Amino acid sequence: MERYLKDTLVEDLAEKMVFLGGPRQVGKTTLALSLLAGGSENHTAYLNWDNPASRRMLLQGALPGGERLIILDEIHKYKGWRNLVKGFYDTNKSSRQFLITGSARLDHYRRGGDSLQGRYHYHRLHPLSLYEITRRPTRADLDHLMQYGGFPEPFIKGQARHWKRWQREHQSRIIHEDLISLEHVKEVSQLDLLAQTLPERVGSILSVNNLRQDLSIAFETADHWITILENLYFCFRIQPYGLPRLRAAAKERKVYMWDWSVCENPSARFENLVASNLLKYCHRIEDRDGDRMELRFVRDSQGRELDFVVVRNGKPDFAVECKTGERLLSRNISYFSHRADIPKYYQVHLGSKDYEIADGKARVLPFTAMAGILAV
Repeated sequence: MERYLKDTLVEDLAEKMVFLGGPRQVGKTTLALSLLAGGSENHTAYLNWDNPASRRMLLQGALPGGERLIILDEIHKYKGWRNLVKGFYDTNKSSRQFLITGSARLDHYRRGGDSLQGRYHYHRLHPLSLYEITRRPTRADLDHLMQYGGFPEPFIKGQARHWKRWQREHQSRIIHEDLISLEHVKEVSQLDLLAQTLPERVGSILSVNNLRQDLSIAFETADHWITILENLYFCFRIQPYGLPRLRAAAKERKVYMWDWSVCENPSARFENLVASNLLKYCHRIEDRDGDRMELRFVRDSQGRELDFVVVRNGKPDFAVECKTGERLLSRNISYFSHRADIPKYYQVHLGSKDYEIADGKARVLPFTAMAGILAV
């Protein structure tokens, strides 16, 4: 299937370099290769830092001849990658296009040298979503996506045995390959344990202090380790949104996984899937259009909460509540809709009912319909 970023990448490559980040095995290499004739990993224009021959060529300052588009994969693992890429671009930008991919935040892992600011566009590739799979999703499509996650390999395979094996290998490679190559962490086994416990905390307020106690480490260490896992696209945290005139929680955060299928609790898994789709929506607009997008949640001092609020350029765009069943409008939506300056509320569920509330600010709808509104 053709990924949602392909046309945007082609457009941006005509202007600058393009950095393509995202989780390991989310489809970055496949997407990049689709821009080359033949689309093969053996193409001369595809240079992977993990390949010794490609590494030697890059360190010698050489590029394959006669190729307009050059793909540099996983080059962020080289500590001097920033200067190397800058040199390639500055001396070849009139005749070459450069697409740099990596399974870590390329905007974070920059070590030494001059700035690349102004020389690249940055895009984040997300797992598959309902709208990307089909424009008319069914409940069966949603169930399949919830069970096997949005990473192409287990989703397409659609077999429980393959999915379980892929999950274990995926986490192991993130911790024992990507992390070790990018970070100076000695307690790898404890960080691996942290990664295993995070899915249990999806959907609730994340207590770093509890994690600190469970792992017998300092508070700062626990928080830093979570940040490392965020930079490796293993998980992401969202912050509360402070509403005017309301006493809102200011420091609490919630955590979600890039692979929602690791959540064993069905309600948490559904909430994580919704969070991932909303983050994909935010990143798509931010990377393509330049608006400053944020995914947050609302929680006041009395514990009343809205699962998500999408913020555009500092102002709330819409809020989303998740319910696995077809219920009446959430009391929290009723409460905040009369007190908060949020223009639209959506309550998404796994059923089929779809209706508007009389005052026009809220809509209760199946998530299959919400997928079309997000359109990513």
